[in-house]
Amino acid sequence: MKLRYAILAIATFFATSLYAQTTDDLTASTEAPKKKEIVKTGYNFGPLPAVAFDADKGFQLGALLNIYDFGDGSMYPNTRQHWYFEASFFTKGSQLFVVSYDNRFLIPGVRWSSALTITNDKAMDFYGFNGYMSHYDHERVKAGKDKQNLEQYIYTPKYRINRLAILFKSDFVGNIWDKKLFWEAGYHLSYFKQGYKKQGALNLDKINKNKKEEKMFPADEPTIFDQYRKWGLISEDEAWGGLNSSVRLGLLFDTRDKEGAPSRGIWAEAHLMMAPKWLGTTNPYYRYSATFRHYVPIVKNDILTFAYRLNYEGSFGKDTPYYVLPYITTMGQTYDRDGMGGYRTIRGIMRSRVQGLDMASYNVELRWRFVQFTLWKQNIAFGLNIFSDGTMVTKGRDMSFRGEEQYRSEYEAYMAEGAKADRPHITVGGGLRFIMNQNFIVAFEYGLPVSKFSKDPIIKNQDGKGAFYINTGYLFSEQRA
Repeated sequence: MKLRYAILAIATFFATSLYAQTTDDLTASTEAPKKKEIVKTGYNFGPLPAVAFDADKGFQLGALLNIYDFGDGSMYPNTRQHWYFEASFFTKGSQLFVVSYDNRFLIPGVRWSSALTITNDKAMDFYGFNGYMSHYDHERVKAGKDKQNLEQYIYTPKYRINRLAILFKSDFVGNIWDKKLFWEAGYHLSYFKQGYKKQGALNLDKINKNKKEEKMFPADEPTIFDQYRKWGLISEDEAWGGLNSSVRLGLLFDTRDKEGAPSRGIWAEAHLMMAPKWLGTTNPYYRYSATFRHYVPIVKNDILTFAYRLNYEGSFGKDTPYYVLPYITTMGQTYDRDGMGGYRTIRGIMRSRVQGLDMASYNVELRWRFVQFTLWKQNIAFGLNIFSDGTMVTKGRDMSFRGEEQYRSEYEAYMAEGAKADRPHITVGGGLRFIMNQNFIVAFEYGLPVSKFSKDPIIKNQDGKGAFYINTGYLFSEQRA
């Protein structure tokens, strides 16, 4: 089934990809286009089906529309302004709706970006806190998916939770020094609805609909979310979500040669996120983030590039609500991403597998653009890449028992199966990319967790069995999903 999805997605992408697209990154310096390239000018419209495959979300069907203003072409491949609209649906129950706008000229000397994002996950991944400290029962999940085993019900819903997330942002970026050092400031408003107060993490009627009795998830089998509530690891004050109203301030240093697919330069950011009670936040918190990206040309003309990203997400204090932790902080036109695990963060491990108050991560890639040409007035290229991604929790949420005594024994049994502290979650993989006009990039990638080969039973198979993705962009050029 996955192969069929992949073939269909590939065919659709290549059949509909002949249009001009820009990125949703922050301010970058421009570079004169290569002589053989066609410089895009004026308005370009890019409607196309949103077709992709993600091992975590399933097969994606939807539609998107890009509207780009290249002006007189002097900024190409960057734009003067960019509108983006998307409505997508995924076979594993997720829905995504996005409206965003990016403008470089409306406010003199300031780049303004705004976005509204709505995600509705009927069964969002939730594996617990602090990485390997939270045990993932791989064998039970595998047995439940075995079509030959009629005695085992499907165990996957144990690691799922219903989630509705509405995120709005308005960010501003202005020059401090030489169009390389910039200030950042923005206001972010978000609302999270987690689970169902009267039913727990999931609506079992929907989960079990049209399933054979032996494959139904039983009502007496608690999810990890439900167990965490019983054990006091998630308080009732934050269990069902809440409102976040925050101010973000940051600094940006950017010397990239271009956005979308840079081949040289540095892109580094540091942010502070303040969500106090007086701004209307349900569960106040304060966080920080630092990211360093470096692009090193090995062979000129974008042929061979070494690129890496180092990221650290941290919290002040111990009170960051759990529903905020799965997100990686961004500013500018891109919206906050689901956290450690999945295509945008750590390719090859399960979505949001690693959650903690403080998390460190890295991504390393070698990118080879092995062919470039023009076709039908479009600049076309194909590239290959190999990569390694990794992450771990450096400061975890409090996992001490705070529930009723009748639940202590099952809590202790669960904790005994996990690690005493988190360890690095590392993946390796590679992929192929279709690149058009330096901005529209379709990626086909596979990531494999190194833990799969471990002899340590505590971490073996704890990150999943690997994942295949069809998506857009380079990982840390922050192109839109």
